[in-house]
This record gives sequence, structure tokens and C-alpha cells, in this order.
Amino acid sequence: MTTATPDELISPVHETAESGDRKPEPGLALCLSGGGYRAMIFHLGVLWRLNEVGLLPKLDRVSAVSGGSITAGVLAKNWNELTWSGNVATNLNELLVKPVRRMGKTGVDVKAVLEGILHFGDSVSDRVAAAYRKHLFGETSLQQLPDKPRFIFNSTNLESGVLLRFSKPYLGDYRVGRIMEPDLQLAVAVAASSAFPPVLSPCTLNLKGQIWKDEDGNELTGAGFRDEIKVTDGGVYDNLGLETAWKRYTTIIVSDAGGHVGDDDDPATDPLRQTARVLNLVDNQVRSLRKRQVIASFKSHLREGMYVGIRSRVAKYSGAVLPANPDHTDDLAEVKTRLKPLPDAIQEQLINWGYIICDAGLRTHMASELSDPGRTELPYPNQTV
Repeated sequence: MTTATPDELISPVHETAESGDRKPEPGLALCLSGGGYRAMIFHLGVLWRLNEVGLLPKLDRVSAVSGGSITAGVLAKNWNELTWSGNVATNLNELLVKPVRRMGKTGVDVKAVLEGILHFGDSVSDRVAAAYRKHLFGETSLQQLPDKPRFIFNSTNLESGVLLRFSKPYLGDYRVGRIMEPDLQLAVAVAASSAFPPVLSPCTLNLKGQIWKDEDGNELTGAGFRDEIKVTDGGVYDNLGLETAWKRYTTIIVSDAGGHVGDDDDPATDPLRQTARVLNLVDNQVRSLRKRQVIASFKSHLREGMYVGIRSRVAKYSGAVLPANPDHTDDLAEVKTRLKPLPDAIQEQLINWGYIICDAGLRTHMASELSDPGRTELPYPNQTV
């Protein structure tokens, strides 16, 4: 039986050991950002390299949002079926890479919107969950996931304004409370985490009849906040999936394939498009602040680990041995944040790029973890990056 400590729900990300709230404990956490299918596929390359160096079984926690939750969900579902040679999973390609790549060829967002409009009683998020159920997760529930690593799927509670997290031990929001050992489908948790606004959001969770655990700090305990909860994409609150890992463990690996607001020399002035631009700028700034927090903490040795991003530059990693053309990687970073089919060539390039930048990060910041320092073979050698 798994347990969760109350302080996992109480303090926001900025109230870490640096501010005297609580000291992180020894352990390794992996954070997978949002970013639609672009992130889902990019993270495969990162996980591919982490597996080769034997870090997967050392993970204590995987915290994911949005597109990263899709990849994390497949890894969680199949974790107990992995076969190990030492610390390396020999069937990761079969159990993670292939199913995620098949999903990357399946259009979800447009179909879900149309079916959500045309099918009475089914919301758009219901259709997204149905697609995940059909193509990836079946009837797998959160209670079938492994105890270690703990997989956490983060959504944003539109009612309380903070993270609502899904995991095997509990479904929880530090303002609303916790449901212990929730009997909830993995497909629903991932759909809630990846309910991209505005078209795939909100996702409505029907939790009537569930038993909630009250704890200090729970201030929204009425039926209006517990029976039905409307949530949106976890990236709205924390696009790096950082919060549920940062305050818990001393070593953090962040894989960031999030979006970016481009320059515009003639921004729209009509209310609708101007509002959209302003909201995107606010979101971009929040993500930038979290990124800077992570990197600054690594530099000052408040945390160990590494940050690698889809917009990173190989040249900035002193230990890098695999090259990547920044013009090409910039193009990959601009793949739209959609659940829209990606061609094989783009998928393979995204995986190679995730692999390359993860290798550069490991060699530069976590060289002691490299069991094969001379390895230079890409997952897809015929696809240049």
C-alpha cells in the first residue's frame, strides 16, 4: 500500500528548502513538460538516452503535464512489464516508443471537437479520454500503476486555481483535499492533464460519492468544490510539471518541449486576438520564470540534475559530443502544439533531438551517471538533426 505525506500537498513550488519550508530528501525525479504531440515525441528521445545509461530504475518520481503526461502514462502502464538487463530496460522500444509513435500518427484534437459537438452527452474531453483509452491505455486504472517510481499527472483546477494531481496513492488539491487510492482510469487522468484550452477544455470530473480526506489547509471542502471539478491542462499552472517534484527531491531532471510566443511586428488590435496574444505572453513569462528558477538552483547547487529543452543549444553544453544544427532544431521546436498526426520523419527527428540534448546534458551535468561515455549512435541514424 502506498502512502503520501501531507506536506506534498501544502506548499507551492517557491516554498522550497531555500526558504526554510522543508528540506528535499535524497531521490531522483523526472519532469516531462507539455507541448502536445511535439512534447510527447521529444520526451521519447530523452527517455531513450536515460534508459541507456541506466537511470530509469533509479527514478523515484515522474511528474508530467499535458503532452508529457501521454508519454508518462504509457511508461506507467507498461512499467511492470519492462525486462531489465542490469539497469537497462531491453524492451523499452516495444512498450514505450512504438505505442507512443503510433499515437503520434493518430489525430485526436479535431476529431474530439467535432464528436464532442455532435454527440449529445459527450464533452470534448470525454472524446479525448476515449481516444486515449482506445489507442493506449484500455481500462487501466491508477491503482494498477507501479508504486515506484510514483507517476503523477498534473491538471489545473479551474475552481481552486491550483494543481489537481492524479497518482496511485491519491487524487489531490491542497485547497480541496484528497481522495485516497482513487479508482480512476488512467485515460481520464491523462485527458484531464492534457485538456488544452480552449478547445479541449474544460474536463469535468464527476467525483460524487467519493470519500475525501480533510487535512490542515483544506479550505474548499464544500460539495460545490468536490462533487464535480472542472479542470484544464496542467501546463496552465505549471508547464514543466515541476512543482510536485521540486519540493520533494534533491535531484531533478527536466525535459522541456514547451511552446514559445513568437515575435510579431504588427500585433492584432481587435479585442479577441489581442486578448489571446496577451494571455500567451503571460503564460510564456510564467514558464520562463520557472525555467530560470530551475537553472539558477542548479548553478547554485541548491539542487542537482539538469534542464534540457527543445530550444536548447548543444554548443552551450561543455560535454556535448553529438552535433545538432540549431536552424533545424528551431524548426522542430516550432511544430504546433496539437494532437495532430506527425509524419515519421518528424517523429524520428524529434526523438533524435531529445536524445542528443539529453546526452549533452548528462555529459555536462551528470557525467557520473554515464555508464557508456563513448556511445554516439542515434536512435534513427538516417535522420539528421
